[in-house]
Amino acid sequence: MRKFSTRWRRASLAATLLLATVPAVAGVVRTDSGLVRGVRQGGIEVYKAIPFAAPPVGRLRWREPQPVTPWSGIRAANTFAPACMQTGVSMPGETPPNVNEDCLYLNVWTRARNASAHLPVIVWIYGGGFFNGSASMPLYWGDQLARKGAVVVTLAYRLGPFGFLAHPELTAESPHHSSGNYAFLDQIAALQWVRTNIAAFGGDPARVTIAGQSAGAASVSILMASPLAAGLFQRAIGESGGMFEPMKLAPNYLLANAEHDGEGYAASLGVHSLVELRALPADMLLKGKAGPISHPVIEPYALPQSPYDVFVAGKQNDVPILVGSNADEARSLVSHLETVKASSFAADIAKSWGPLPPQLLAAYPYVTDEDVKKARLALERDLRFAWDDWAWARLEAMKGRNGVYYYHFAHAPPFPKGSVYEGWGPSHFSELWYTFDHLDQEKWAWTAADRKLADTMSSCWVNFAASGNPNGSAVAEWPQFTASTSRVLILGDPVAPGDVANLKSLQVFDTVYDQVRGTKFGEALAR
Repeated sequence: MRKFSTRWRRASLAATLLLATVPAVAGVVRTDSGLVRGVRQGGIEVYKAIPFAAPPVGRLRWREPQPVTPWSGIRAANTFAPACMQTGVSMPGETPPNVNEDCLYLNVWTRARNASAHLPVIVWIYGGGFFNGSASMPLYWGDQLARKGAVVVTLAYRLGPFGFLAHPELTAESPHHSSGNYAFLDQIAALQWVRTNIAAFGGDPARVTIAGQSAGAASVSILMASPLAAGLFQRAIGESGGMFEPMKLAPNYLLANAEHDGEGYAASLGVHSLVELRALPADMLLKGKAGPISHPVIEPYALPQSPYDVFVAGKQNDVPILVGSNADEARSLVSHLETVKASSFAADIAKSWGPLPPQLLAAYPYVTDEDVKKARLALERDLRFAWDDWAWARLEAMKGRNGVYYYHFAHAPPFPKGSVYEGWGPSHFSELWYTFDHLDQEKWAWTAADRKLADTMSSCWVNFAASGNPNGSAVAEWPQFTASTSRVLILGDPVAPGDVANLKSLQVFDTVYDQVRGTKFGEALAR
C-alpha cells in the first residue's frame, strides 16, 4: 500500500506541475465585433490576434483600414496571428516570424477583466525600420507590465511597400488625394479599437499611452503630429527614435517624389498599373526594388506636415511625453566595424548617408583607426537617434503644456561572449529587456543591479501611463525636462539625475539644421 501511495503522490505531483504550465482558459470578453476568449497564464489574461481591421488584401491592398466583419459565437483568441509581410528580422537573434498579408490584429494582456477597473493602457508599436517587426515577439509581451497594473496592447501595422507605397493611381483613387502612410492608418485604426473596446478588458480609454522603440518611436512622433490621431491617446513614450530632421534633407518623403519612387518600384516588378500591382502575389511584392518604399510620406490626409513643423506651430496632439536614447546606439547597427579606417572615414560616411556638412564630421575628431571607430559610432548615434529625441523633448517643453521626461540609458546588459549581442553595451535595443522587465527570457548572468534597473524602468513606464509622471516608489527623483534646465534621468547603476549627454556634438546638429531650414531651432518657419 505504501508503494502505491508513493506512486500516486508522484503522479499527482506530475499532473499538478503539468497543469501549472498549461495555459488555462480565460474569460469571455465582448468587443464591438463579437465575443473573444483568451488564455490565462500566471494570473494574467492574454487575448491574442483580435482583429481591428478587415484583412488588407485584394481590393483592400493599399487602402485605409476597413471595419471588421462581425462574427457569431466565441472567437478563440489563444494563438498569435502571423506578422505582416516582411523580410529579415527587426532584432539580431530574433526568430523570423511567420508572415501573411492578412495581419491587422492586436494582442491584449490584462490582470483585471473588469470594466470597472479603469487601469492605464500602454499600446506598444514595434520597431524594425518600417520594413520588419512583429506584435508578438516575446520581448514585447505585456505580462510583466500587466502585473504592475497596466493593460498592455501590442498592435500590428503594414510594412515596407505594403505600408508605404505612394503612387499616382493610388492618390487619384483616394478621396483624400493622398497615398502612402497605410502603416500609420493601421496604427490609428488600432487606437480607435482601443478607445471603443479596452474598457471591457479592464483598461481606461481616457488613459492610453502610445509607446514604441526605433521606428515605433518615430511612429509615436508622427501620431503626435497627425490630425487623425487627435484624442486617441493621453501620453506618449518614444525610445530611441523620432522624426524631426528638416524635410529638405529627405525630399523623397514628399508625396510627389514618393509617387515617382512608387512608379519605379512598380516598374522593377514588371508592372505598370495599379490593377496589375494588386493582382501580384504578396510575396512577389517583396522582390521589387522597395528600398525607398519604407518611409513616411508627407501627404494631405494622415501627415499633412512634418512633425517638426507641427510642433513648432504648437499644433501637435499635446500630451505628456517620456523620451530618450541609449549611450551607444549605433554599436548594434554598424556592421563590419573592424573595417572602419581613419583614411576612409568621410568616404564611408558619404557612401552610407550621402555627403555630410564638414562641420558635422569635424564634431567627431579622430587620429588613429581606433579613434575613428569611436567617431563613427558617436556620429551615427547622434545622427540616427540622439538628436531626434533631444529635439522632441525640447519642442514639447517649448511648445507644449505638459510634462516632459527625458532619459539616457547608460547600462550595459550582460550580453554573453560568442552571442550575436557580444560587445553591444548600451546599444540600440538594449533597454527593451528592462522596459518590459523580461530579463528572465534570457539565461544571461543578470546581476542585482540589472534586476533593480528592470524593476525601476518598468515601474516608471507604468507610473507614467497612469498619471503622466514616472515618479513613484521605484525612483527617488526623475526631474522634469525643461528648455532652460535640460535635466535628464541617467538609467544605469546607479539611477540618478544628470545632464544631456554629448551636448556639444548635438549642438552642432542644431547649427547645421538651422542653416538648412533658414530659421533657429524651434522658431516659427517663414511662410
